[in-house]
Amino acid sequence: MRIGIVGLGYVGLPLAVEFAEAGCDVIGVEANQQRVTDLCAGRSHVEDIPDDRLRPVLERCEFTTRYVELHEADAVLICVPTPLNANREPDLGALLSATQGVAGILRRGQLVVLESTTYPGTTRDHLVPLLEESGFIAGEDFHLAFSPERVDPGRTDYTLRTTPKIIGGLTPACTERAMATYRHVCDELVPVSTPEVAELSKLLENIFRSVNIALVNELAILADRMDIDVWEVIDAASTKPFGFMRFEPGPGMGGHCLPVDPFYLAWKAREFDISTEFIELAGKVNTNMPYFCLEKITRALNDAGKAVHGARILVVGVAYKAGVGDMRESPALKIIQLLRDRGADVSYHDTFVPELPRFGLAHAEPDPAAVDLVVIVTAHPGVDHEQLARTAPLTVDLRGVTRRLQLSGVTQL
Repeated sequence: MRIGIVGLGYVGLPLAVEFAEAGCDVIGVEANQQRVTDLCAGRSHVEDIPDDRLRPVLERCEFTTRYVELHEADAVLICVPTPLNANREPDLGALLSATQGVAGILRRGQLVVLESTTYPGTTRDHLVPLLEESGFIAGEDFHLAFSPERVDPGRTDYTLRTTPKIIGGLTPACTERAMATYRHVCDELVPVSTPEVAELSKLLENIFRSVNIALVNELAILADRMDIDVWEVIDAASTKPFGFMRFEPGPGMGGHCLPVDPFYLAWKAREFDISTEFIELAGKVNTNMPYFCLEKITRALNDAGKAVHGARILVVGVAYKAGVGDMRESPALKIIQLLRDRGADVSYHDTFVPELPRFGLAHAEPDPAAVDLVVIVTAHPGVDHEQLARTAPLTVDLRGVTRRLQLSGVTQL
């Protein structure tokens, strides 16, 4: 079987490697020529795919910028970014461009699957008419389905193969064809009745996390006002063996999904005269968390007789989650900007992120004695956060990793 993949980022490249390892021939189309050159040389840009995993499958992979090479593929999987624009509205530019590229090479009998996260109706309302410009009819001359990616960068306990794969075809035959394709790389398949069900299910997964993170973040703000230890509250509530799921507060949400996906549904809901107030409020709470973190930092300095202006502050961990170097929507960026705006002298330590060109900063080894305050934003493995807290004059821990020490100079979120 020949598999075509459009977009070789954090979703597309792992798919390409997985299909190649399963014995399929892969044609990967990527707009970035430098990325194509690197992949052809066996150099991966995706943390979850190390070079030594990519190189053994290169003989089964063809990487190119040319859509025409997809003509011979049995299935074409579209895995391009679907970000928000400056007005927090869906930006389908890359997706529509990719679909037009596929329409130009489409042949009878091919399968096209959209994996990019989007709002319900995208597959039917946008992909169908664009692909049918080829002269073929969706569901009759070619198969079409939506199957949402469920990638969690850095995670090893659930992989592409072991994570259940949702598939919603335009017709039952489309679903069956898509399932036959994904059986090569997924152990469990979850067919649903329509693309819209699959599209909304992906949004629900991420909105569920967004809302619950917002709930516990709001509780953290309230507990702070009430002088109650929110971590002790969460620990106590987590002892209930039913009806409760543990979520922890933090400096805000980052990554490719959680800060973006709720706004996709909120935008689409307005078409149906529905205001998704619950979902949008969660987004607002999480977006505002860096400002609350700034308040905690300011208070910690004030209590020590220091001002933010001129304070030497070391930010520990700037990636959006532990164990990866992904900076997409990282709340650390907002916190650094807020501190700089108030005159702080900011440095950072994060071995996963060598430099922050936006701020003209480079990763530095931590020297707690040389700063006024350490703020733990992302708790990477391999960092001795407890030792930092013991040696720094002041510490603001936004992840709760030092709370058991109960040190007088440490402020918890």
